[in-house]
Amino acid sequence: MKKVLSLLTALLLILCLGGCLRPVDGQIPPDSTAPAQTDTTADTTAPEPEPEPLDKSVTIRMVGDILLHEAVTESGLKNDGSYSFDHLFANVKSEIEKADIALVNQEVILGGSEMGLSGYPAFNGPFEVGDAIAGAGFDIVLHATNHALDRGSRAVVNCCNFWRTSHPEVSFIGISDSAEKNNIVIKESKGIKIAFINYTYGTNGIPLPEGYPNAVTYLDAETIRSDTAYAKENADFVVVCPHWGTEYTHEADSNQKYWTQLFLECGVDLVIGTHPHVTEPIEVLEQNGHSMTVYYSIGNFVNSTAQTGAGIADRMVGAMADVTLERDSAGNVRITDFGVIPLVTHLSEGYGGITTYKLSDYTEEMARQNLIVASDPAFSLEYCKTLTENVFGDLAK
Repeated sequence: MKKVLSLLTALLLILCLGGCLRPVDGQIPPDSTAPAQTDTTADTTAPEPEPEPLDKSVTIRMVGDILLHEAVTESGLKNDGSYSFDHLFANVKSEIEKADIALVNQEVILGGSEMGLSGYPAFNGPFEVGDAIAGAGFDIVLHATNHALDRGSRAVVNCCNFWRTSHPEVSFIGISDSAEKNNIVIKESKGIKIAFINYTYGTNGIPLPEGYPNAVTYLDAETIRSDTAYAKENADFVVVCPHWGTEYTHEADSNQKYWTQLFLECGVDLVIGTHPHVTEPIEVLEQNGHSMTVYYSIGNFVNSTAQTGAGIADRMVGAMADVTLERDSAGNVRITDFGVIPLVTHLSEGYGGITTYKLSDYTEEMARQNLIVASDPAFSLEYCKTLTENVFGDLAK
């Protein structure tokens, strides 16, 4: 019993001594082995990165005439008898794909091989050209040209059916196989609606085929006023692509000036022209506070003329129109930048031998090997640069 009492006494003594070692006012003695307290009020999380500003600008790029001279068509013929034309766009495809909306002027009708392929003066191209156009990234194909009716209504019907069935993602305008017009398309990009309208000055004297009153859309004052009014009502920005002007001249003619003034009066924002087969200057016009930018001609995208003589080399030098749009603080869509990317058609023999390069990628050695030298010995890299500078000045990129 005494042993038990002794043990209890010793235990009480230990507890009393332990109580004397309790922290005072909640403080831990310096020699304590207790873990240090953590300040849970501090924000130790890393700040979230600022969201990158959204790119609200819209880029429009357009190339000129795809002119299917016989040599161009033959450049797509493979050993097995089939056709492919990807080579036409291979060296500029990256620039086309950078555009939010890309357009091309398909100079000749694509009626297909079943009708018999032909070159100048009554053209007909293979559907495979259209496949290459779609594969290169173009969004809109312009067909209102002076060669649209070269092979009659059958070729127009074939061409329309091809685009609808083979590449419904690509919009084609300027031709129609029904009683309805088909010369306006509205595209939306980044919240901006852009209307594109296509006309031609004529069809080489070939009348509209019976039963197809809108097989091709012509420049006509009443039609232009009606179309542009509709476009302005339904879109934020209006682009007109006329096939007009005088072939092989580097200045706008009186006919182009006449239609340009009408476009300006109708409130068109941008005009990009084709048909002269050579480049013509860019002009900015203003009327009643409205501004309109006019590319009178961006020349050929690809061609292989059989003609010879001085000035033929000019047809090898084209341009890609390059326009940037943005919506301003007032809600209006304006052009914030514009210019051209100069292009050169390169001719050589064999499959894939005809293609187009950016002038910035072209070399003197390539220029010497271009078969156009046989038609116009003046052709050279310096020739291309000088011509581009004379036409576009510092608007050439």
